[in-house]
Amino acid sequence: MKTIGAFDAKTHLSELLEKVADGESFVITKRGKPVASLSPVASTARHGPKDEIDLFRKQFAKSLGRVSRREFAEFKQSGRP
Repeated sequence: MKTIGAFDAKTHLSELLEKVADGESFVITKRGKPVASLSPVASTARHGPKDEIDLFRKQFAKSLGRVSRREFAEFKQSGRP
């Protein structure tokens, strides 16, 4: 869980909410002491496979790099589609 000061949380609230929607959590501090937490709400709705795939893509898309043409050609030659 990441820590953020109250002033920064107020200043960047919309960005924090986007990150929380993607599954991240934050502890908000005031003068260095934890005073609140900001985390996703547990959903009671059932998710289907498509929802799970979309969630996976959102969470990990930033950490996955692009595949170069050379890597793609190597995958193709090795029999990977």
